[in-house]
Parts: sequence; C-alpha cells; structure tokens
Amino acid sequence: MLFNTIEYFIFLPMVLALYYSLGQRWQNRLLLVASYFFYGWWDWRFAGLLVISTVVDFFLALTIHKAEEPRRRKQWLIISCLVNFGLLGFFKYFNFFVHSATQAFQSLGLQMDAPTLYIILPAGISFYTFQTMNYVIDVYRRDMEPTRDFLSYAVFVSYFPHLVAGPIMRAEVLLPQIMSKRAVTNEHLRTGCLLIFIGLFKKVALADSIAGEVERCFANPAGQTSFELLRALYFFSIQIYCDFSGYTDIARGTSRLLGIELPENFNQPYLSRSITEFWRRWHISLSSWLRDYLYIPLGGNRHGRWNTYRNLFLTMLLGGLWHGANWTFVVWGGLHGLYLAVHKFFLEEFPQAAKKRRGPIVSLLKVVFVFHLVTFTWIFFRAADFTTAFAYLTGILNWHGGLPLAEVGKPVFYALLTLGLDVPQFRSGDHTIMLRWHWLPRGVIYGAMAVMLMVMRTDREIPFIYFQF
Repeated sequence: MLFNTIEYFIFLPMVLALYYSLGQRWQNRLLLVASYFFYGWWDWRFAGLLVISTVVDFFLALTIHKAEEPRRRKQWLIISCLVNFGLLGFFKYFNFFVHSATQAFQSLGLQMDAPTLYIILPAGISFYTFQTMNYVIDVYRRDMEPTRDFLSYAVFVSYFPHLVAGPIMRAEVLLPQIMSKRAVTNEHLRTGCLLIFIGLFKKVALADSIAGEVERCFANPAGQTSFELLRALYFFSIQIYCDFSGYTDIARGTSRLLGIELPENFNQPYLSRSITEFWRRWHISLSSWLRDYLYIPLGGNRHGRWNTYRNLFLTMLLGGLWHGANWTFVVWGGLHGLYLAVHKFFLEEFPQAAKKRRGPIVSLLKVVFVFHLVTFTWIFFRAADFTTAFAYLTGILNWHGGLPLAEVGKPVFYALLTLGLDVPQFRSGDHTIMLRWHWLPRGVIYGAMAVMLMVMRTDREIPFIYFQF
C-alpha cells in the first residue's frame, strides 16, 4: 500500500478509530494485523519472509543471550546472518551476481550458460533485514537485553509506518515504546497531521510532478539537448530528496498519531557545507547503521590514516550495493566514499583552515559546491546502466542545443519551493515550525500548498523511489 493513495487514507482512519478505543496490549495486536495487511496489500506472498525474519531472530536472540561460551554465541549469530542475508541475497542479488559472473567468464573467452530466475524483489526487505540484524547484533554484543514479548517484537519488525522505506529503527528506540502504554496528545495530533501534509506535498506536488521529465531524459539521453539533460539532473536531485524525505515525513506523522516517535531520517541535507555533514543529514538511519555495524567493525579510524580512508571507501561501496543490484550503485557509493576520504584527508592536513570561521558568502559557496558534488553522483544512481550514465554525462559535457533562458524558470521554481520548506526547518531545528507561526501567514501557506497539491499532481500513482530497495 502506498502512502500517496486513497486506499491508505481509508486504511489509516479505520486503524486509528480502533486504536484509540483499545488498551496497550490490544493496540499492539491491532498494529500487528494492520502492518501485515498494509504489507500484504502489495503482495501477500512475501509476508512469509517477514514472518521468517521475525521468528528466527526473536528466538536466536534469546539463544545468544542465554549462551555463555563465546564460540557458541558467535555460531548462533552466524546462523542469524546466514538466514537474513541469505534471503536478502537471493531475492535482491541472485541474478545480479550470476549475470556479473557470466560477463566475467565471457571476457576471458569462456562461454557459460547461467541460470536465471524471475525474482520479484519484496518491498522493504533491505530495511527490515537491517533492522532485525541490528537487534541480534546488539544482543550479541550485550548492548541490550532481548525481549521475551513475542508480540511486541513482531510489531517492532513489521510496524507499518516505517516498514518498507525506513527509517531503519534501532530496537532500543522503538521496542520500549511498543512495550509501554502510549498516550496520544493534542500535540501528537497537530504535529502528526502537519508532517503528513508536508510529506504529501513533497511527494505529490514536487517529486511526482517532475518525475516524467526525469524519466524521459534518463531513458534516452542521446535524444535530449544538453540543457534538458542538465535540468533533468537537477530535477532528479529535487525528486529523490522530496520523494524519500516526503515518505519519512508521512511515516513520522502517521506514527505520531499512534503515539510512537520515529526519529528524523532527513535533516535538510542539501544545506550541508561538507560531504561529511551531508551524510549526517541524508538517510540518517542508514548512515548510522553503516557506521556502527560496518565502518567501526572494519576498524573505523583506529588503525592509521590510510586504513581509515580504506574503511570509509569500503563502507560506502557496500552502502551503494545495499541500494540495488547494479554496478552503477556501487560506483555511486564509491564516489561518496572517495568524497568522504578526501574530506577527511583535508581536515587532517589543514586543521586550522578547517576550523577557521567563514562568513555567510563562503558558507553559501560550500553549500552550492557540496550540492553539485552530490548531484553529479545521482547520474550513476538514476541511470539503468553504465552505457546510459556515460551517455548522459557526455551529453552534458559536449554542450549542444543552446541555453534557452526562458526555460530556466521551472527548475528555479521547484528549487525555491524546496528551500521554502527546508530553510525555516533548518534555521529553527524544528520540522513542524509552521505550527508556531501566526495563524494568518500559516493559513495562507497551507492554502497555497493545498492548491499546488491539486494542480501539480499527476494522473498516475508513482511509487516511492526507495520502495525498490
């Protein structure tokens, strides 16, 4: 089920009406049923994978906690990894690795008949796999006690607001809220509804309304002018941000209506002044997961400068592969790993220059520079393959078709709308800052956003981009 559909806005009030009339234990039962219904609306067959991950990791975490011998505890952890990453690897990467191996053999002059399967990627499998694995690993590290409440744990894994596209929740954050009594206040209702409204505006009025132009240009870069390609690239920067952060806003807003707080997953990343800051603000739950469960176990920054750069690069390579079964995602991750390593090198080589205070003009130039570094990498993220990516890049660099100034207004308009949402939130540190404004400008802004929602919406339902991951 998609957040931006009529079905969801029939489903949600029905769930809330029942939810508010029940006690905590029955609320959890309702959430479990509603979450599986929400997930099964897309394809009920894949609910079985959710059950497997839930049951396996619930009992393995208890077994790991009870075991005293380190070797036995590690064996149970390995079993959990094999089950979870085995399912993820099969459904997401089987054909990718088979195809890659076939191409490698063919480049050596060897013919190979590779088995291929028609495999549908289950929605959200990357997200809930990382979530259950973080729970088991934390229990293995003795960072937390495993729960013996299977119902609460099942709700933790399947909780529908964040199930298919995050945030990737930590057990120590979400489980206590699920296991305790919840009170929904007027503040929860006000902020929750506003977050849902902002998320819908980002998704429907901004991201979806430019998706068609992005799709057209990336489908056939050779048939577009350089300006059209450049404009579509800027549009994709806006689209993916508004699409994914819009999903998070709706997820957080929905969860607040249920009395459960989800953390921010985006914190105005395009206003970052360094690539390191960007990754502290973009997809925060994934960034912190990669840091805690990949970068630090690889050695982090504990074994010298060059090992630190290597660890950053490897972490981002694997983070790129997490996004999809395509080498273009690996290149996207590798570029960000290179950016991070270069920035860390600069901080270590020129510490005084990095600490020196700069004026607003320099800060603005840094923001613009980081934005363009990130935007360049989106070519590989969005392109279907390397041929398309290089054709797209070549089409921009070999400028042709002129610069129609009359058509510059549209990307500027979308950029201003995005900044109009982000800048007040960035300056105040509050994503619901509009609730503190005077009723008159607030009403005008709400009305303008509602009109744009109706006018700018497309006739087709466009799934959230991160549903494919």
